[in-house]
Amino acid sequence: MNESWASSDHARRTMRANKSRDTKPERLVRSILHAHGLRYRTHFRPVLEVRRTADIVFTRQRLAVFIDGCFWHACPEHFISPKTNGSYWASKIDGNKRRDVATDDYLREAGWTVLRFWEHETPSSAADAIEGQVALLRQTVQSVARKSTPRRES
Repeated sequence: MNESWASSDHARRTMRANKSRDTKPERLVRSILHAHGLRYRTHFRPVLEVRRTADIVFTRQRLAVFIDGCFWHACPEHFISPKTNGSYWASKIDGNKRRDVATDDYLREAGWTVLRFWEHETPSSAADAIEGQVALLRQTVQSVARKSTPRRES
């Protein structure tokens, strides 16, 4: 059997128990959005060619929402670098941050709007920002549709 990346059995069990989807912050934000009548996809690839999954996706508005964990994405307010196995974690967290930037750049180049929130942000403030962006994008889509629709002569 291969040697584990974890510094101890306890650390390994703890890390394996961490969820990568449907975390409590995600569920709380989604609950508010759903209660306000918004419908969305969860854990969806906005661009199929790229192996990146957004937490909440509004396909018609081309809006991808990520709710990032403070540890995994190195929140400037809460991240504390682990003392055990430090070089492993520094490399892992740095890779996550680089991937986040690359994902945002790629999605924006593909015509998507990207919103990111930290897990410590209040669910209601994140939901309010998401709702505002959805409303703005809906208005943009409607105004473009009106301009491109040919008028009939009377």
